[in-house]
Amino acid sequence: MLKELQFFLSAVLLLACVFFYQLSLKSSCLFSCLPPQKAQQDLEALLGHGHGIVFIETSERMEPTPLVSCAVESAAKTYPEKPVVFFMKGLNTTTRLPSNSTYPAFSLLSAIDNVFLFPLDMKRLFEDTPLRSWYTHINASVESNWLHVSSDASRLAIIWKYGGIYMDTDVISIRPIPEENFLAAQSSQYSSNGVFGFLPHHPFLWECMENFVEHYNSDIWGNQGPSLMTRMLRLWCKLRDFQEVSDFRCLNLSFLHPQRFYPISYPEWRRYYEVWDKDLSFNDSYALHLWNYMNNEGRTVVRGSNTLVENLCRKHCPRTYRDLIQSPEGSVTGEVGPGNK
Repeated sequence: MLKELQFFLSAVLLLACVFFYQLSLKSSCLFSCLPPQKAQQDLEALLGHGHGIVFIETSERMEPTPLVSCAVESAAKTYPEKPVVFFMKGLNTTTRLPSNSTYPAFSLLSAIDNVFLFPLDMKRLFEDTPLRSWYTHINASVESNWLHVSSDASRLAIIWKYGGIYMDTDVISIRPIPEENFLAAQSSQYSSNGVFGFLPHHPFLWECMENFVEHYNSDIWGNQGPSLMTRMLRLWCKLRDFQEVSDFRCLNLSFLHPQRFYPISYPEWRRYYEVWDKDLSFNDSYALHLWNYMNNEGRTVVRGSNTLVENLCRKHCPRTYRDLIQSPEGSVTGEVGPGNK
């Protein structure tokens, strides 16, 4: 009888230990506690074929905003067969995360089958590229616009090494991009670097990285980003104004019409936060860049506002809309709109 009692108490103790261990994992999860098949993914194997979609966060922020979450989710929804990789500077192998209630967007993105979260290790990333010498001598603490400049550099190196499509975290995907080597025009004869795509080791990107270092000046806004892409494109191609809604082909790359990603130009960025004009068509667009850098007024996506951005979120990132987009009273109702069906 005594042995049976001891066995019973041992079994109860063992079950209690398992319960509290699992509880501790839920309340404080390591990067390796992402779904096992994701934590064990090799970056080279995941992106090496040049078919991935890439996002970058160069700040230490761990919790994406609803707009960032929508950008990543919309890409995963638009490209269900492709890996969507979000590189985060604040993420590393020892990162400890509080409960899902503290980081709901991080948890939401982690749960999407084809979304993968990886640490952004710039020192390792820039190895074997022209950016290595620049990075090893730069003092980030005194650099102007460092978050933007380091993002400009990182996106060049990632797409050169692995290939694929890079997108800013305020770009909402609405249909697949049918191009492999392309730049996006934000206006006639001026390129963006907010969306671009290339096959691995494309010489255009190598020359961009060389030019990045040779003409580095972080005090000039955009000098390492859209201005860099534009001056390199002009060296490769004899640009001309677009004819109607047709793209410009040059050598083995395409310069895509502003309607593809910028049907609303940056001076008009507030139109995304105005009541939706149903006559506004995006039939010629692959994705929409929302110009969040211009949003110094702190405008957000509001549930029930019937703004253009709310309708885009409801249709193209339904999980984010359901779980993260708040009503004017500051609550998330969890209701699914008609665009989510």
